[in-house]
Amino acid sequence: MPKQLDHTKLLCDISELNSLFEDSSSLEAFLQRIVEMIAKHMQSQVCSIYLYYDESQELVLTATYGLHLSSVGKVKMKLGEGLTGLALKELRPICEGSGSSNPNFKYFPGIGEEKFDSFLAVPIIRGHTKIGAMVIQNIKKNYFEQDDIHVLKAITSQLANTIEVAKILMTFNRSQSKNLVTKKAVELKLIKGRVGSEGYAWAESAVLGKNDFWTAFTQRQFARYSLEDFHRAVQATEKQLEDLQREIEERLSDVASLIFTAQILMLKDKGFMDAIVEKIKEGDNPPLAIISVVKNYVAMFQQLSNAYVREKGQDVEDIGKRLLENLTGNREGHSDLEGKIVVARELFPSNILQLSSQGVKGVILLSGGVSSHLCILARSLEIPLVIADQEELLNITPGTPILLDAEQGNIYVSPSREVRASFKEQEEARARLRESADTLREKTHTADGVRIKLLANINLLSDLKAARGLKSEGIGLYRTEFPFIVRSNFPSEEEQYVIYKKLVEGMPDKEIVFRTLDIGGDKVLSYYSFEKEENPFLGMRSIRFSLRHQDIFAAQIRAILRAGFNADVKMMFPMVSSLDEFIAARDVARACLRELKQEDVKHKANISLGMMVELPSVLEIIDDLAQEADFLCIGTNDFIQYMLAVDRTNEKVADLYLAHHPSILRALKKIVAAGRKFQKEVTVCGDMAEDPRYIPYLIGIGLRRFSLNPRNIPKVKLLMEKIDVVSAEKITVKLLAQKRLSEISRLVEQNG
Repeated sequence: MPKQLDHTKLLCDISELNSLFEDSSSLEAFLQRIVEMIAKHMQSQVCSIYLYYDESQELVLTATYGLHLSSVGKVKMKLGEGLTGLALKELRPICEGSGSSNPNFKYFPGIGEEKFDSFLAVPIIRGHTKIGAMVIQNIKKNYFEQDDIHVLKAITSQLANTIEVAKILMTFNRSQSKNLVTKKAVELKLIKGRVGSEGYAWAESAVLGKNDFWTAFTQRQFARYSLEDFHRAVQATEKQLEDLQREIEERLSDVASLIFTAQILMLKDKGFMDAIVEKIKEGDNPPLAIISVVKNYVAMFQQLSNAYVREKGQDVEDIGKRLLENLTGNREGHSDLEGKIVVARELFPSNILQLSSQGVKGVILLSGGVSSHLCILARSLEIPLVIADQEELLNITPGTPILLDAEQGNIYVSPSREVRASFKEQEEARARLRESADTLREKTHTADGVRIKLLANINLLSDLKAARGLKSEGIGLYRTEFPFIVRSNFPSEEEQYVIYKKLVEGMPDKEIVFRTLDIGGDKVLSYYSFEKEENPFLGMRSIRFSLRHQDIFAAQIRAILRAGFNADVKMMFPMVSSLDEFIAARDVARACLRELKQEDVKHKANISLGMMVELPSVLEIIDDLAQEADFLCIGTNDFIQYMLAVDRTNEKVADLYLAHHPSILRALKKIVAAGRKFQKEVTVCGDMAEDPRYIPYLIGIGLRRFSLNPRNIPKVKLLMEKIDVVSAEKITVKLLAQKRLSEISRLVEQNG
């Protein structure tokens, strides 16, 4: 009788993974719960996790269900030894219907595996980093099928980052951390930065990674606390983190992942907890014991070479502050950052999600570009963000009041009463504009009645509410990369299908345009080892990556096609540089269509396939591309960057990133003309599409479809209704006649 397994439930139910944290008393117990759950789901008598250690080049049995528990920690094999070691060495699954018949199979006497003949081993990896291997075994011969290989690969990819952090915590060598030096606070008043995510915030400051807190706390006089008090603080902290995880999953189901993984694992780590308990038993007051061990762990994280894992040191600090807060009741180290403006040198996308869940009011970042995808994510989360290259900001005294004007890019430190009053007036004006959205018409027309279609750019599912409420006529650009960026491995077809289906259901009866995976450049996946590139913006990114990894590409296309069944769904390919590239991508999509039809799976059968216009190379072949593509979408941010050879994330050349450069204006006109010639829709998106200075020009060259941040739809709609096409065309003629940037700049500012 064939196996009846519901793989979708295991792959997509994140709350089930959460329950593993909640029910586990230690990291070892957590891993044990994983193997028990997987063995039960896969209907296998054995499931084991082996962790790999670089220094010894060995795999060590760390958790098992079905083998003798006494073998945990004792069974070891070299990389390449046995089928398990071979799977990790060659980074591929190994499936044997009769393991004993394979010459590479190796039995370990006394652990009870002799009777389990069917064998399946899958490497646990993050990018090309070897973490370990997961093995399932069954007493029946030829038990495992191709579907079992796929699902076990998906399971290991979901758990790779979590297991890697667990491994680090379990193997840290507890050495004394160096004394941390306190830097003197500095006097700052007004700092001019660049807007990453619009908005205003007025709140006290909190500096991520600032060590003054620990130094100051070490010197405090504490009441005497007991070991029981410490254990109560641990329980309270664990409940806080579990509640936070559930809350963010409800708000951001598409990208929540397990963003509090590292903190929860710290509380399960026997080594970390025992180190604190041991100090308490030796006579240390619990607050001082916590501080000592946390500082030690932070120092060890800082010594790690992997930047992504090194940043987990912030999670260690956070867990230490939470423990102290719950132990002493003192809010000085308030760890959830609620209501604060956070200052940080750099952040990962998962950090922004974490800060959002903690209720921060704003962020000041010391590095990055305003068009980076970190900023785009902050906009979706409605977190005001300003980028300011001012090292002194890291030395602001915690709790210093800051007014963050992320409309103009101004940071006011300890602002005067007059500045605060002005801020209040602007905030009230913004509130009135938001209220006026209810009175806006569903459809947009210019002053002389020409129809304009305003669509929304969507980054997260949480953007849907704003898109619907602000009268978006559909989704002109859904950036599919964010569910990839925040995970610990490539999401499976099923995981993507669940997210895309929610998106389609969130905009019923309206147009939705999916952009396929656009990674590389400033959008790096922590789990994929991009080879070192001198210029990643000109390297393996976007459609190049997808065509090089067609298994990942096909999984995404299939998920989009399935989610788009009976809906007005379109799909476009990013950063296309040639006709051959577009046709190659279209061929993959058509192959997926044929497969789904053969499999009798419901899907969007007649989907329109378009392309993003972002590269200079397409200008001379734009007619050829317009003939083949079903539609075009101009991505102005990248288009300007590549046309002018200006890195849009580099503050040193920010003044050269000019949308009104004559080559840009003329190129846009040429693209729109090609679309009109072959009767293909052309949409414009990016910052230029919502800038009042350029909208008259864009209308003047014939653009009638704009895709923008949903929160900017009301102001753009009101602007459109004041523009008449005849006047816009006259402005266009004037601008196109100019040769010098200085003259174009004057005219643009005059019309804006």
